[in-house]
Amino acid sequence: MNTEKVRVISNPVVLLNLCTMRDKNTDSQGVRIATRKITRCLLYEACRNLPLVEEEITTPITTFKAKTIDPDIKVVISPILRAGLIFTDEAIDILPQACIRHIGMYRDEKTLKPIWYYNKVPMEAPNPEKFYIYITDPMLATGNSLLEAIKLYADKGIPIKNIKCICIIAAPEGIENIQKHYPDIEIITAAVDECINEKGYIVPGMGDAGDRIFNT
Repeated sequence: MNTEKVRVISNPVVLLNLCTMRDKNTDSQGVRIATRKITRCLLYEACRNLPLVEEEITTPITTFKAKTIDPDIKVVISPILRAGLIFTDEAIDILPQACIRHIGMYRDEKTLKPIWYYNKVPMEAPNPEKFYIYITDPMLATGNSLLEAIKLYADKGIPIKNIKCICIIAAPEGIENIQKHYPDIEIITAAVDECINEKGYIVPGMGDAGDRIFNT
């Protein structure tokens, strides 16, 4: 595993909410609140790669040049359904100019391979170097679903350096799977856990993220 391409955000606020989210006694509302707090921290960190420009601003005191996000770029937030939906509201608050492109996959419990059921990414990508993609999924376990999502954007010519993967909890096996195919992609996460078990769940993890977030 190339740790240089894995950014673990472990500030105290993230760690506090990570404990809450993992605890089996936390109800769905508590899991959702904790998850949203973590995702906001991760999204802020992930957005460090957005290009800046100077813009003339007039305050009540004076006029000066301030740095802001380049308005000519295209920002795409791409949650992997269903658990990735928890990122959407936070992402829109932080980046209201972003386009939301949902990706629907579920995992075959026998093969652990992803099965598609929804794809909202049949978009054109003119000037692909101007696209900045943030793929969100709370759990990076086997990495198979995330690989499919990355491929969707990479195949459009969008530079790998412009594609970030945001996961709350990651397993070493999933990270290695991603890096085997896309060694230069950056993964932003709150924790790298021990392993995945024979059923493909992260250990210690938090159980099934979708079930715990949506109380199903």
